[in-house]
Amino acid sequence: MSEMITADLVDLDLSADSKEAAARALAERMVALGRVTDLDGFLADVAAREAQMPTGLDGGIGIPHCRSEHVTEPTLAFGRSAAGIDFGAADGPADLIFLIAAPAGADDAHLTILSSLARQLMNAEFTDALRAAADADAVAALIRGEEPDGTGGVPEGIEDSEDSVDSVAVPAAASAGAATGIATGSPDVGPEEGSQNGTDDGPRNGPDDGPAERGRPFRVVAVTSCPTGIAHTYMAAESLEKAGREAGVEVVVETQGSAGFTRLDPAVIEAADGVIFAHDVPVRDKDRFAGKPTVDTGVKAAINRPGELLDEVRGKAARGEVTAAGAAGAAGTDGASGTTPVERGGKPGEGYGTKLRVWLMSGVSYMVPFVAAGGLLIALGFAIGGYEINKAPSVMDHFVWSQADSWAALLFQVGGVAFAFLVPVLAGYIAYGMADRPGLVPGFVGGSIALTVNAGFLGGLAAGLISGAVVMAIQRVRIPAALRGIMPVVVIPLISSAVVGFLMFVVIGKPIASAQKAMTDWLSGLSGANAVLLGALLGLMMCFDLGGPVNKVAYAFATAGIAVADPSDSAMKIMAAVMAAGMVPPLAMALATTVRGKLFNSAERENGKAAWVLGASFISEGAIPFAAADPLRVIPSSMVGGALTGALSMAFGATLRAPHGGIFVVPLIGNPLLYLVAIAAGVCVTTALVIVLKGLRKPAPGAVAQGPGGTDPSAPSPEAKQPVAA
Repeated sequence: MSEMITADLVDLDLSADSKEAAARALAERMVALGRVTDLDGFLADVAAREAQMPTGLDGGIGIPHCRSEHVTEPTLAFGRSAAGIDFGAADGPADLIFLIAAPAGADDAHLTILSSLARQLMNAEFTDALRAAADADAVAALIRGEEPDGTGGVPEGIEDSEDSVDSVAVPAAASAGAATGIATGSPDVGPEEGSQNGTDDGPRNGPDDGPAERGRPFRVVAVTSCPTGIAHTYMAAESLEKAGREAGVEVVVETQGSAGFTRLDPAVIEAADGVIFAHDVPVRDKDRFAGKPTVDTGVKAAINRPGELLDEVRGKAARGEVTAAGAAGAAGTDGASGTTPVERGGKPGEGYGTKLRVWLMSGVSYMVPFVAAGGLLIALGFAIGGYEINKAPSVMDHFVWSQADSWAALLFQVGGVAFAFLVPVLAGYIAYGMADRPGLVPGFVGGSIALTVNAGFLGGLAAGLISGAVVMAIQRVRIPAALRGIMPVVVIPLISSAVVGFLMFVVIGKPIASAQKAMTDWLSGLSGANAVLLGALLGLMMCFDLGGPVNKVAYAFATAGIAVADPSDSAMKIMAAVMAAGMVPPLAMALATTVRGKLFNSAERENGKAAWVLGASFISEGAIPFAAADPLRVIPSSMVGGALTGALSMAFGATLRAPHGGIFVVPLIGNPLLYLVAIAAGVCVTTALVIVLKGLRKPAPGAVAQGPGGTDPSAPSPEAKQPVAA
């Protein structure tokens, strides 16, 4: 790879009067060297990034940057303006302008440039030297961290800096390549061995045993992130680190960059005395930091006034102000506290079984929207055009605006396209949960191959796990610094896709396809007592954790059966039983709070009102507030009712082609009246059990005599929990 900056990419007399003109002048130099192929297209990408957030920094610095498909290799251009150019910084125009360009998708290379440049820009000697340099060769050498030829020497402490763009490609990529830069304010910390990609990307501050003791430095953990996850993310990290050193505060920073991130060691977080969130996008996995003094601000505040943030968090610690412990969110599609499973997976110290569950849930959670959209569209197509609509010609060849059958065919065919993504999405996001973004390509490829060889959902599960494992293995290989820029774009997708393709086509595809066919044949042959027992089992699973992993296993099992163009009668019965059982817990809690409100506190009675709608919509999470408050009574009662409903639904022969919708898809259900009877029976049984079990103890604290309508007029109206999905 050629040098990222040369003398030809330096303009010491930048005469532009606007940031757009400055970007154009520097970009023209990139075009002249063949590093940008389309000037206007590249500038449009620069402008789009600038529109997200100004790139001016205090101290007279502007850092316009972007990833663009019009860039051939990572490049840095520099301009020095005598008059100054407004890049939106609070302290006025910038006289030092750095234009950073990286190829689309080249996360490691882009982050390598930005993180190392960010650390240099925090060095006053470095910026002073740039302002004083006499020629372009000296500036280029200075930025590269080299000893320049001729005049304009490098100030002491800069020529050997570990943060120069080219001389430290390996250490810089440590934070960049793993998508998490860790900056610490502790001077006596060394790199760790065995990190991902063979680089140092882990936290380097170890905690002391026990609570904060008298006499040790104040400890802060921080998270930085910006809209593109690059420049400002690393600027803020460096600024906090530097301020921490000056203030005698130990600072450990988790940079949540554009290529993913590596979590801080839980022990480091536990030992911290305070937390700083400097971000312009949501902090991922924020609940890890609950229970500590916290300062929450924008990313630029950490760059411009890090000392004030440190003082603020120390003040909160002195006053005992801490954030509330993160309550678990609805245990539905996206897991706890609003984070996605991939953001919560693979934490240090977790066992393999826990990680495996989270990886699998990652795939299922991203698959569910495709299931819901595709399944409902197919069901609507059947409702409008009848069950023969699957034989209709393509709407591209025949579509009459005034005919209902044409619209039915359109809905059916669009739903079929959405359903075709189920297995690739499942596999792709299982791999994503394991290896982050690099796992997507082999995961989707493996999932598509699973469809090709008729391996179905079992093949998708295997493809996802294999893809993630292959990518993780590649990431552990130590590679030359020169190859880091092409690893996420070329090397990892190429090697991992080839390996996964070989395994799926040649080694495991046929055996998995045979197993999938055997399972399908078994389901098709279910009848009588066996079908009823299966319905009861699925009902128990649906009500066991109310939207959690066990619930989702049952749901995924059901949707797998109808995710075909012509699902069997048994598969549609299973789907009907699963949805019916999932509706029971919230409806039963709503009924219980209406019938015997004195057994519930005011907050539970308010949640009971919302549970009517949630249960009717097949959102099992509507019962979570009740289960969390009284699990030993609510969960067993729900499981009994769910098992009864599932068994009755199978016994009645109710069928369902839609994977979601609750009572709103009753017209699409076979034997709808008996189906509603099954749901009502389960709801009544669960309600009765809850009332009996709760009646054996004293009324819940806060339970008072009810006013008209079954509610307490004086009670506050807390906001009901908003669930994620059924």
